[in-house]
Amino acid sequence: MFFLFLRHMVKATQRVSKKIALAFDFDDTLVPDTYDGLLESLGLDFKQFREEKYEALKASGWDSIPARFFSLVEISESEEEKDISITRDYLAEFGRNLRPFDGVEQMFDRLRQRAHSLIPDVELEFYLITSGFVEIARHTSIAKHFKAMWGCEFHYKENGEVDRLKRSLTHAEKPRYLYHISRGVDQSSEQDLLFVYKDVPHEDLAVPMSHIIYVGDGTSDIPCFAMLNQEGGTSIGIFKSESPEDWASEYQPTQSQRVDNLAPADYSEDSEMMQSLLLAVEGICKSIQLEKLSKNE
Repeated sequence: MFFLFLRHMVKATQRVSKKIALAFDFDDTLVPDTYDGLLESLGLDFKQFREEKYEALKASGWDSIPARFFSLVEISESEEEKDISITRDYLAEFGRNLRPFDGVEQMFDRLRQRAHSLIPDVELEFYLITSGFVEIARHTSIAKHFKAMWGCEFHYKENGEVDRLKRSLTHAEKPRYLYHISRGVDQSSEQDLLFVYKDVPHEDLAVPMSHIIYVGDGTSDIPCFAMLNQEGGTSIGIFKSESPEDWASEYQPTQSQRVDNLAPADYSEDSEMMQSLLLAVEGICKSIQLEKLSKNE
């Protein structure tokens, strides 16, 4: 009995966080695949290009991310394709014309409204963590909703043409940015990198891991699924095939990599994905209310 009383007193000294963070992958999660879409916009057969360029690089030992970026640099510089030039402005325009999946543009306000109906002063923060082209994401119609966006970036020549890969964000590095969110770090300097792995008292966390929801579509997101399972967060997977069973068969997640729900990439009002997100936000709001009640706040 004394132990339970002492435990309650320790908990009572911790402040209750009223922040909820929703982190999303980008390609095939909020929008169609931007690599294939970019190739199509250039007038290329993306299936043929993938096989002859991208897959050929990987077969020769390249990692997938540098292979993707180098294949675009190579085609932009190609003497055989003189009418193709991939520039900073071209990527920005591609982003502006990119159409998210159904309901994505309305999703942010729907989630805010549901959360504020339960806790008026709760804060919802949205983040993007992608191993794809964050420079494209920054110019989309939904970019304004994100507090921070992390991903891969090009270095450009003086004329604005793509030159080489400047910043890479691998699949295994994605969970690091969940630590960034939890600790309130917006940048990714070496000093920040050291800080995000240090132990931080619960009351000093910007967003507890149990208040983080992560949404992703596949292999690149499994490290985040696994981390949030361990830390008490919420993971929602997206499947593109006919059934959730096909998704599980393709990616073969282990028990520690499971997701709380699988749904198609449809965010319209009555969709399973939207209902999943609303329930996840509601669940965190109710846990905040319970925690506040236990501390008499």
